[in-house]
Formats: sequence, C-alpha cells, structure tokens
Amino acid sequence: MQMLPLEDQDSPGASAATAARAAQLSHAKRQATGLFIAVVVIFAFTYAFPQNLWVECIRAMAEAAMVGALADWFAVSALFRRIPLPYLARHTDIIARNKDRIGDNLSAFVRDRFLDAPSLVTIIRRHDPADMLAQWLTSPANSGLLGKQVSRLMATALDTVEDDKIQELLNSAARALIGQLDISRTMAAALGALTHERRHQVLLDDLLVRLNSLLQSAETRSFIANTLVNWIKREHPLKQKVLPTDWLGGKGASAISHAVETLLVEVAKDPNHQLRDALDEAIVKLIERMQNDPDWEERGEQIRGYLQNDEALGSYVHEIWADLRRKLRADLQDENSAIASSVSSMGKWLGMSLAGDAALRVRLNVRLELWAAQWAPDVAQSVAEHIRATVQRWDAQEMALLVEQHIGSDLQYIRINGTIVGGFIGLILFVISHATVIWQALQS
Repeated sequence: MQMLPLEDQDSPGASAATAARAAQLSHAKRQATGLFIAVVVIFAFTYAFPQNLWVECIRAMAEAAMVGALADWFAVSALFRRIPLPYLARHTDIIARNKDRIGDNLSAFVRDRFLDAPSLVTIIRRHDPADMLAQWLTSPANSGLLGKQVSRLMATALDTVEDDKIQELLNSAARALIGQLDISRTMAAALGALTHERRHQVLLDDLLVRLNSLLQSAETRSFIANTLVNWIKREHPLKQKVLPTDWLGGKGASAISHAVETLLVEVAKDPNHQLRDALDEAIVKLIERMQNDPDWEERGEQIRGYLQNDEALGSYVHEIWADLRRKLRADLQDENSAIASSVSSMGKWLGMSLAGDAALRVRLNVRLELWAAQWAPDVAQSVAEHIRATVQRWDAQEMALLVEQHIGSDLQYIRINGTIVGGFIGLILFVISHATVIWQALQS
C-alpha cells in the first residue's frame, strides 16, 4: 500500500506552522530534561556534604524524582518511537504500531459521537440555522459575497467543461444516455404523469377562460367577420355582389362567437362534460399507442437516431453552447456581473423572507432535522470510511511524528509533573521510614 505524506511541505503556511510546532516541542522537551538534570545534580551533590538526616532526605527526594522523571520519559517517548529495552521494546512505538487501529477507533468515534443523528438534530435545535441563515443573507456584504462565490464556482465549472477531454466525455455520455432512452415509452410515461388524476383538466379550465376572453374581444370578432367576407368573395363571387357581405360577416362573426362561447361555458361549468371525457379518452389511447404501437416505437427509434447522429443538429447545439458559454464567461469576468447581481438579490430576498416569516423558519428547521435524521447514518458512515482509509494510507512514522508535534508539548508536562510528584513521594516515604529518628531529632 502506498503511504501518503501527511503535510504539504511545499506550502509556506504549512511549513511555517510545522516549524513553529517543532520549536515549541523542542522548548518543552528542554524544560522537562533540564528539570531532570537538575535533580540528578542535586542527587550527586548530596554525596559532597557531610551525611546527616537532612542531606539523606534531600537525596531520597532527588532519587525518587529521578525515578519519576525516567518513568514518565519512557511513558511519553514510548508513544512515538521505539525504545530498545529488553522485554519492553515491543510495548513502545505505540502510535506507529497501532496506526490502523487508531484510524478505526477515530473513524468510529467521529461517526458515533459527532455525526450521529441525535447530535446533529440537537445542534440544529440549539443554533436555529434558519434564523442564522436569515441574518447572514440580509447583510448586503454577505449577499454580495454569495453572488461572487457562486460566480467563481460557475467560472470554475466553465473552465472544466472547456477542456477537450471533458467535452468529449460529456458528448459521449449524452449520446450514451440518449441511446438508453426508449423515446416512445418515455413520452408516454411523461404524458401519463402530466395527466394522472386528471391534472390536465386544470390546464383545460385555464385555457377555456383564456379562449372565452379572446372570443369576446373586438379584434377577434373583426377577424372572424373579415374571414367570412373574404370566403364569400372567393367562393361565391356572384352572390357577394347582391348580398350585404359586410352585414353578413358581422352577423356571422357574432353567431360563431356566441356559439363557441356557449360551448366553452358549458364545458367549463360541467366537470363531466362529454368533451372533457373525449379528451381523456383521446389521451389514454395516445398513451397506449405510444407504449404498444410498433409505428410509434419506430418513430421513437428514428428520433433517437436523429438526436444521436445528425451532424447538423450536433453542430447547431455546439454553436448554441459555444455562444452561451462565451456570454457566460464575459459576464462572470465582469465586475458588475449580472449573474452575481441576480444571485445576490435572490440571496437577499431569501434572507428577508426568512427573517419576516417565523413559521417559515420553523418549517425549514424541521425539514433540516428530518434530513439530518434521514441522511446522517449514510453520511457518517461515508466520512468514517474516508477517515479510516486515509489513516491507513499514511506513513506510520510520519503519523507518529505529526502527532508528537501537535500534542508532544503538552505531554512534556507529564515528565515535569512526574519529576515533581516523584520528589514529593520520596519525601513522604523518607519521613515514614525515618519517623522515629526525625521525632528524636525534633525533640532534642
């Protein structure tokens, strides 16, 4: 398995941070080591003085402090590197030896304690993200920032799709997608969805209202009258010379308009009108033909082949896309981008809508809670797998070094505390073991 470096050493920011942590760790190590050397010197100097109770007490404290310092030095050092001591070496270099297990435990911890559904729902309820979003978007600076960031993302997307290989991939994917479509059955399914439970009747009602208004307009009646007059002149040239054609045209237009209006009103008022039923039957038959008629299937195949292979259509679509892309790029590069301005306005509108509607904010938060509860397990598992796989790819020794750089400075206080606590324990043990002598010395 290829091991991955943990930090980008070419990054100036990363290099500076790494150097700072290394310097801090080195300073902390010098402090702990300096204290250890100090107690060693104290221990050695006790042999240079005349031996008495107090010198022996200081020696016992220094001796215990050295033991504590060495023990905690071993404990801390064993985490990050191998210490070649008989019978103990296998219990050292703990982080590097257990890198994969650490990755497994870390991924499980993040999954179960940070990304679990109850934790996410609690965060949503505690922070009211809908209100936070409203406050953020209502700020002109933030809505403007949103527009700029969306423009940057769109520009990046354009750069991506302009690559020749990417364009070739997209074209191949489009052709493959079209090749998988059953045009006839797809159209039947779409028409069936549009007309399910007579949804199309709502559109028909609106169309009837518009047609009725159109028939009542003077322009429409004049058009019908002129059409009738022209028909009489064309089809019955002799009769038009003796008949009042203009009067007939006006009367005919009124009669036709009235008849059609009456029919439209009847259809509009009666949800079970025979024309509505006829429309439903016609649509059902059309859907059946699209699904089962070989002629319709053949037409679908012809359309699919045309969409896939026609050079003129492909060239036309390519030219449209190139022109659109050029206009998009010009707008995105403009400081006064219309797209950025529109996104900014939409963001501000959304913020104001949320800020002014408490019920909407509540519904949005509830929806976020439902999404968190629904998607948290899958997302948490994906994140955990990513953490585990990433840690497994890391180099073990580099990981140990990186962990030491981040927490090693704090761990040096264990060595310092071990030295101090060891000295106090040495003092306590000395007082207990020499209690009689100390008591006699204090009484004299």
